[in-house]
Amino acid sequence: MAYQGFAQEYLGMPAVTRAYTTACVLTTAAVQLEFITPFQLYFNPDLIFRKFQIWRLITNFLFFGPLGFSFFFNMIFLYRYCRMLEEGSFRGRTADFVFMFLFGGFLMTLFGLFASLFFLGQAFTIMLVYVWSRRNPYIRMNFFGLLNFQAPFLPWVLMGFSLLLGNSIIIDLLGIAVGHIYYFLEDVFPNQPGGKKLLLTPGFLKMVFDTPEEDPNYNPLPEDRPENHPRGPDQNQQQQHPQ
Repeated sequence: MAYQGFAQEYLGMPAVTRAYTTACVLTTAAVQLEFITPFQLYFNPDLIFRKFQIWRLITNFLFFGPLGFSFFFNMIFLYRYCRMLEEGSFRGRTADFVFMFLFGGFLMTLFGLFASLFFLGQAFTIMLVYVWSRRNPYIRMNFFGLLNFQAPFLPWVLMGFSLLLGNSIIIDLLGIAVGHIYYFLEDVFPNQPGGKKLLLTPGFLKMVFDTPEEDPNYNPLPEDRPENHPRGPDQNQQQQHPQ
């Protein structure tokens, strides 16, 4: 019974959220079972460009450390805010959502070339949280029952929490910076006088991820036309008494 509930919840997740969280969990499980090691996953520009270990460009976003509090904390926030973005402001725009992933990952990778950062998954999570929080500025948040604040402060609260745990806040700052760049270019600058939309989702992503629109010239067969479908009593009553 619990398995059926979990399976139903898992299959009910939107596609991008399900794919990314699954990849993160499977990567961590593979490390935990010693099929692979973190040394095969971390971001290393020398190994990427000289040894052509291209997979590191992706795997460094998938590993959040060994099983423990930090891993589950990151997974909860990743799942929650990735899903709310995909089902909210990106609903019906999967290609745009994937493009945000690629844009954010590209900027973080560029920064990683000049800094000693080995895993960027936490920064990516903070980016998702930042974009969601800026698009939902009036939602009231509660952090472990201790703090009450509005959504835009959430990334900064998480950074403070990392600081209290003794972790470096560079990763959090990177996620906030990249999230703000995306939010400014996507939501702010196009609405400014003289502004325009600079982040244009490539057409091939739309072809792959977005459902094509119905052909406006399509002429359905007579048996498929709405006027030939039998109406129920509620529909007839609604037709007779439009609101």
